Amino acid sequence: MLRGLYNWTMAKAAHPHAQWWLAFFSFIESSFFPIPPHPLLGLMCLAEPKKAIRFAAICTAASVVGGLFGYLIGFFLYETVGEWLIGVLGLSESFPQAACYIREQGAIAVFLAAGTPIPFKLMTITAGFIEMNLLTFVIAAIAGRALIFMVVGILFQFFGAPIKAIIDKYLGTVTTVFVVLVVGGFLAITQLGGHGEGDGSDADPCSQVTDMSQL
Repeated sequence: MLRGLYNWTMAKAAHPHAQWWLAFFSFIESSFFPIPPHPLLGLMCLAEPKKAIRFAAICTAASVVGGLFGYLIGFFLYETVGEWLIGVLGLSESFPQAACYIREQGAIAVFLAAGTPIPFKLMTITAGFIEMNLLTFVIAAIAGRALIFMVVGILFQFFGAPIKAIIDKYLGTVTTVFVVLVVGGFLAITQLGGHGEGDGSDADPCSQVTDMSQL
């Protein structure tokens, strides 16, 4: 299934309206789609390197708008749509901790999710659910998404062919590495609170949260 979704996504790079497909994938990835837009962005940058900054800007803008959509789902439709989406994406166990991190760290948590492999869709829906300040959410999302997409655009502009070949041949491995990075991303957030006193058991209260009733 993953390979089929990947191939289908890549096929859109040759579509006459490839930029619209790029915007579409960037939008839905911030809410529910499992395949990130980075491979499509990289392929388009490889084909037209002079437009790399434009493509990265499209990704950033569409992803932030998609993040707002996820926020609205969490704010208005969590019980009817959001909870189901979180379950389908296999993120139910992570939801309470995500809510805790956003409440404790606010913009930093959203920025890290937007600029790292932490599932951004988890943070967008969660931010809406806990009613995070909307302006703070937007600013953090713009900063994180702009960072990650511009870096990808630049890397593919200079090293696109080798990176594309690796993804094509080792998609399963790349996916596994992605999952490991997701876990590492959560650990990175955890370490933000790790400078407290004591043995560290109280330094990160969110690491022990397993249910929304604990918040």
